[in-house]
Amino acid sequence: MVFHKRRWLVRRLFFNHEQIRTMSRVKRRTTHPPYWHVLKNNQRTDEKISSDNLRFVQEVIQDKYKNKSPIKGSDLDIEKTEWDPKTKRSGVIARNIGVQHMWEKDGKKVICTVLHVLDNHVIRYVPPEEYAKSVIGAKMFKNRKPLGCLVVGAEASNPERFTRQYCSLFDEVGLLPKKRLARFIVTPNAALPPCTPLTAGHFVIGQAVDVYGKTIDYGFQGVVKRWGFKGGPASHGTTKFHRRGGTIGTGRDKARVWPGQKMPGHMGSERRFNRGLKIVRINMKYNIIYVKGTVPGPTNSIVQIFDTALPRRKFTEAPPHPTYFPPEDGTLPQEDIWDSSLHVFGSPSISV
Repeated sequence: MVFHKRRWLVRRLFFNHEQIRTMSRVKRRTTHPPYWHVLKNNQRTDEKISSDNLRFVQEVIQDKYKNKSPIKGSDLDIEKTEWDPKTKRSGVIARNIGVQHMWEKDGKKVICTVLHVLDNHVIRYVPPEEYAKSVIGAKMFKNRKPLGCLVVGAEASNPERFTRQYCSLFDEVGLLPKKRLARFIVTPNAALPPCTPLTAGHFVIGQAVDVYGKTIDYGFQGVVKRWGFKGGPASHGTTKFHRRGGTIGTGRDKARVWPGQKMPGHMGSERRFNRGLKIVRINMKYNIIYVKGTVPGPTNSIVQIFDTALPRRKFTEAPPHPTYFPPEDGTLPQEDIWDSSLHVFGSPSISV
């Protein structure tokens, strides 16, 4: 018996190569960018620049990007492949600009979130074989067939605000540095060349989409606000126990606090998906999308919109593939497109 115990101890000490997590909990949120990201924001110095030098810098920036404007959608050389149900298209970057009520034809009020699709342009396409060698791609496609990655940027800004390393990401495409970047996993038949614009026409009315964003950050909160606890009694001699959480464990069994116990802590600032939101209205003039329901994050936050991953709410007909392009004859599309279930303001509400 002693020999077996010694043998088991030697095996545990010298032959156990499994990774053991030393943290007491799993980290739920990160407040800093990953280490592989390029340093983005430029650290401004206190040196004063004269008006002549400032004017010269602005002229250099204008000359650099004067002849490298984004390519129009009608001039793109894109191989339009056939769409199939397994196709994974790119998403878009949008800004949550608030909530607006809509009414259906039967009088029911619907809460809709208004999303403004920003000036999205494709920055780079990474082929599957190359993306599978990256840090993220190696983890994502460890045991399955790799897919390509499409880097999309939004909100063009002044190059002086960013570092030289970050601005170099946009040298090949000839675009002004984008304030927002996002990566979208796409199938090879949905790949897009650099400088391709993405608009609200990328989606259609009645389509179900997934919206990805970061929830509202409430900071450190107690158990009543964070978890909805009832709190302690408010009478009968209670002292400083009105919003406390009560017991967090027992003296029996393990005699310890179990992992996952609901306690005070940091609330919000979590990255979340809201899946299966229906698009009920699209404004093509201002690139506005109205989705039925709410999305993660406060007003004025940045979100990403994808084709839904829910099996029963996926496409049944071919969408704009690989993305929407204006008609070749130059005709403008319908400015405002409504879902058939909504009541269009300005139209008669009673029909004979």
